[in-house]
Amino acid sequence: MLRLSALNVPRLISFLMVGTLALGACADGAAEDAAEVPQERTASSSAPTQARPMLGTAWVIFGNDTVIAEVARSDAERAQGLMYREEVPDGTGMLFVFPGVATRSFWMQNTYVALDIAYMDAGMRILNIEALEPLNTTSVPSVGPAQYALEVRQGWFAEHGIEAGAVPEIVFP
Repeated sequence: MLRLSALNVPRLISFLMVGTLALGACADGAAEDAAEVPQERTASSSAPTQARPMLGTAWVIFGNDTVIAEVARSDAERAQGLMYREEVPDGTGMLFVFPGVATRSFWMQNTYVALDIAYMDAGMRILNIEALEPLNTTSVPSVGPAQYALEVRQGWFAEHGIEAGAVPEIVFP
């Protein structure tokens, strides 16, 4: 039996509402260049008690705010990103997982939705958050070596009071 509390019901509802979106966008994940998912961060006390993210997604939890993120691990998935999307629903996004730590840079070629990107180091601490404008091909770099990047609709981080230095809990399936 699934036990729900008042704190995790909104997360579960959001998870179920965007599950179809995430499932449709998932790749097979069998690419040889897929980055390893950290194993030490796969449990969550604030996620639904007997549920896990769907395969190909992760929960990125900032206190009471959760992003249900498609996970881009392979070179092909990271190159595609959120290109050609007409919208990025509130509470959803894409988590880019890289196989190592390096200065990262993103641009918005063929991306029609205004986004924010949070670059995160190997410890998942946010280094910087940058606004990305649709179709802008100017590269926007991380301020230091990053292993992860989270893209959400533009303004989401500010609306939820999330700034550089924040460390989300990331739950993988």
